[in-house]
Amino acid sequence: MGNFAKIEDLELLWRSLKFDERARAEALLEVVSNSLRVEAEKVGKDLDDMVAESVSFASVAKSVTVDIVARTLMTSTDHEPMTQVSESALGYSFSGSYLVPGGGLFIKDTELKRLGLKKKQRYGAIEIYDLPKRNPCHFSGQGGNW
Repeated sequence: MGNFAKIEDLELLWRSLKFDERARAEALLEVVSNSLRVEAEKVGKDLDDMVAESVSFASVAKSVTVDIVARTLMTSTDHEPMTQVSESALGYSFSGSYLVPGGGLFIKDTELKRLGLKKKQRYGAIEIYDLPKRNPCHFSGQGGNW
């Protein structure tokens, strides 16, 4: 049970890593790979078997792992990462939106869907009123009990 991507894959698919990012990236690759395994177990699948069976699926797993690690590496560690900031002057007001509310690692639903680990949306309807079945001949005057 190795990682789904290596440091070389991260540098090839994303960008060259700085010296201080390499150790963090190595640790993140292991954490992300294990997190994806746990997500697969939740839906009754074995991700390692799926990767071993298909070269194309292994490539998708590598891509998803690199995406998650790259996003986590882009998240600032020395201050709160904000995606939007608004400030005012005299009455002083400050507001902003965090990149990752609560911080830490997160896996998007789209990434889980790429791995086949997210259930598709279901739809359906429930009849909440118990109406009698309509006679199709009702409007022609030949209907019986409507």
